[in-house]
Amino acid sequence: MARALVIVESPTKAKTIRKFLGDEYRVEASMGHVRDLPSSAAEIPASVKGKPWARLAVDVENGFQPVYVVPNDKKKIVSHLKAELAQCDTLYIATDEDREGESIGWHLLQLLKPTVPTHRMVFHEITQDAIEKALASPRALDEGLVQAQEARRVLDRLVGYTVSPLLWRKVAPKLSAGRVQSVAVRMMVIRERERMRFKASSWWDLRLATAKSNLGFNAQLIQVNGVPVATGRDFDETTGELKPGRKVTLLDETQAGAMAGRLREQPITVSKVDRKISTRSPYPPFTTSTLQQEANRKLGLPAKATMQTAQRLYENGHITYMRTDSVNLSTEAITAVRGMITSRYGADLLSPKTRQFTTKAKGAQEAHEAIRPAGTTMSTASELGLSGREAKLYDLIWKRTVATQMADARIATTTARMTITDPDSDTPVLFRTTGREVLFPGFFRAYVEGTDDPAGALDDQQSPLPSLDVGDILVVNTLDAAGHETRPPARYTEATLVKSLESEGIGRPSTYASIIDTVQRRGYVRASGRQLVPTFTAMAVTQLLEQTMGKVVDLEFTASMEGWLDRIATGQDPLAYLKAFYDDQLLSGVAQGEQIDPRAVCTIKAAS
Repeated sequence: MARALVIVESPTKAKTIRKFLGDEYRVEASMGHVRDLPSSAAEIPASVKGKPWARLAVDVENGFQPVYVVPNDKKKIVSHLKAELAQCDTLYIATDEDREGESIGWHLLQLLKPTVPTHRMVFHEITQDAIEKALASPRALDEGLVQAQEARRVLDRLVGYTVSPLLWRKVAPKLSAGRVQSVAVRMMVIRERERMRFKASSWWDLRLATAKSNLGFNAQLIQVNGVPVATGRDFDETTGELKPGRKVTLLDETQAGAMAGRLREQPITVSKVDRKISTRSPYPPFTTSTLQQEANRKLGLPAKATMQTAQRLYENGHITYMRTDSVNLSTEAITAVRGMITSRYGADLLSPKTRQFTTKAKGAQEAHEAIRPAGTTMSTASELGLSGREAKLYDLIWKRTVATQMADARIATTTARMTITDPDSDTPVLFRTTGREVLFPGFFRAYVEGTDDPAGALDDQQSPLPSLDVGDILVVNTLDAAGHETRPPARYTEATLVKSLESEGIGRPSTYASIIDTVQRRGYVRASGRQLVPTFTAMAVTQLLEQTMGKVVDLEFTASMEGWLDRIATGQDPLAYLKAFYDDQLLSGVAQGEQIDPRAVCTIKAAS
């Protein structure tokens, strides 16, 4: 007789764990959730059909109790798990160590009703050592986490099933609302409104090319007769117009062209040189959010693809748990990384002191380690035999982890100012150039973070200047007028949307991928390159929700819900909050929405 049954979520995870356990263990997969709220009318139990709240499957008249069912495609799995348990004398619930994993474990216990000793087995990586430690130190199921996850599920159901029918009646059939989904859509709509109101303005400056000692470099006009020349920072980001009170020289095309013609034959005098040496420290290891952002920037991966790939890497034992907002690294991991840096890169690239990082994200929960290569061998993607998308994502994680314990980079920045005298007015015209040189690469040798600005440079790019001294006389190689136009606020990309959701405390990073995928599938957003463009449907729905139930799509209010869910995890009763939210926000909002003219909310007014 097998001695113990270990239940995990997926076959891949089960297969990996079996490698570390003997024949006395049976490792089986639940295939995710085994029980949930009904997804269709056909799944609603006969005992609740006919009740006013039956469609919700949440008893809003009696403590907001959810009605759970086993979906048809899970009944065979549950039967199999019961049969396996009947042959065992111990049960280990080894689902993921987060709210959802705790909830899956709770549902398993509710269905299996074990009479044998039952333990909660938790680990953040699937390695021999981690599995052995988890077996040696199991814990009880965390009822607080279960309550928080169940409250989240009920809250999401109330929003979706109460608000969505209003959207069908006022906007279009088959639309859906979501507690976090609708807020994410609103964020993109607000940005699009800003873009619609934006009025472009233009300004001109001069671009100079010169050289010294056969090393060419460029400079930009910054001042005319002591008055700064307008730059993009002088214009309002929302309206595109020059900010009030700015004392700048605003050149038009004619003025800039005429000035360029006058200055082309004049000598250039180096009037000031500043050289500064600075250090750059490595970035923290990846969290769920930062991994999604960087994979989008560097690999072009959508958040959903990133999480799917990371899930496979985790379940195959290659990385630690990929749903985390912690930037902490274990002592064992730090020791392994530092040893690897010394052997692979040399002691001079090792940070003199070990580095630990602190999470700054709003509402973060330090429940796990950061995302890093599993174990202590620090094998590379090629050493693990990885290929394709998995190899690329693992390589990104590997490099980011290694960089955390590498030495600071040292960078020399040289800024020079050069003067040309305008022959017409005998006034100084000032140009500026900046050069950058990496004196010591430090962690740049392993990892350089990308940027959300397509025109931005990576940290390790060099643009050295020749040796310049005050009083040097140079000649103009080329001098041209350059026109610029203010740009509207950038649309969100997946990377910037994830970053904004996290900074605002909206939802949890583990849900961002599904949110972004859902709003695209539902027709609220379309992808244009990497930009996320809200559709007219999104604008109409947002207008309706803003006018009828503003708090449901309010950023601050939605963020506060996460704090409430955290308090439930520590023992707070959810009933009063659920009742107030359902009655005061949802039901009253829907009632108000019924009075709305559909034509009004479906009319998008052009910016005046």
